[in-house]
Amino acid sequence: MRRIDFELLKNRLDLDRIRRQLTRNLGLRLLALLIAIGFWMFVNAGERGSVIALTVPINYRQLPKGLTIINRPPDFVKIEVTGPRTLLSLLDPERIAVTMRLKGIGSGQSDLRILPTMFNVPRGTTVTRISPDLITLDVDRDMTRSVPIHLTAQGKVANGYTISGVDIRPATVDVSGPSRFVLPLSQIDTEPFDVSGITNDVEREIDLADTNSMLRYSLDSVDARVSVNEVIGDREFRSVSVEVQNCDYRFRVEPHAGSITIRGPVLKLANLDTKGILYVDAKDLAPGLHDLPVQVNLPDGMQIVRESPDKVRLRMYHDKRTTTADEHQS
Repeated sequence: MRRIDFELLKNRLDLDRIRRQLTRNLGLRLLALLIAIGFWMFVNAGERGSVIALTVPINYRQLPKGLTIINRPPDFVKIEVTGPRTLLSLLDPERIAVTMRLKGIGSGQSDLRILPTMFNVPRGTTVTRISPDLITLDVDRDMTRSVPIHLTAQGKVANGYTISGVDIRPATVDVSGPSRFVLPLSQIDTEPFDVSGITNDVEREIDLADTNSMLRYSLDSVDARVSVNEVIGDREFRSVSVEVQNCDYRFRVEPHAGSITIRGPVLKLANLDTKGILYVDAKDLAPGLHDLPVQVNLPDGMQIVRESPDKVRLRMYHDKRTTTADEHQS
């Protein structure tokens, strides 16, 4: 019995000791607990309210066959995501890329809205801002047609020459692209073909001019030949002496000069010597009075446009000529 009372007394003393230990510095312990709870609440509130800005790719998919996008829609969109900092730190812009599915879109302009639900962000985070949140697509029908090729000449040929012909092989090119650009085409120009100072035909390979990045050509270059000829013109010569050929007698010609208009290369006409161009032939003629047709002696490549007079009167005397000074004298 005494032993049981001793055990009860011992247990009671232990409880008193524990109670005294628990109540010792109770104010400091409560203060520490309150500080710990406040710190936890501060950290937890900061985790939930974090914000991160990301630049996310935009993928355009399922554009119907035969259509093409004309304008340049953005390749990226800027977003802001809120949520716990630990989750936000794991976000990868490539893995949350937004996909714009274009199935069913038609020709013309279409406005596509970007919504927060399009981004594959973790549960517990929210997309709160999107820029831009509206994308405009300009779509057109893709087509192909054959278009003539035009040679773009650069420079001037030599003085007195002109371009007489241009030969391009092949003469057309198949052009593909948006219908709004392909349909109005009347020709496709080449890069400049330099003809400066040429006097002969020139042939070389020349590239097509790429003036619209939206167009596609079936070939990149063509063989071009530029042909040149001398410039042809008319020139009038006045007071051209009418010469008498094959005459051994003294003579007189009335009129003794005429005028003539000649057609030919302008360079040759500029330097043409008119001596001997107009003449009459007195071969086998006896002294006396003769009406003779005026004949013309022209270099190759020239022709008469008009002449005056077409006849002259030749008076041949009975005495022989001694010198050429007797010409045109009685």
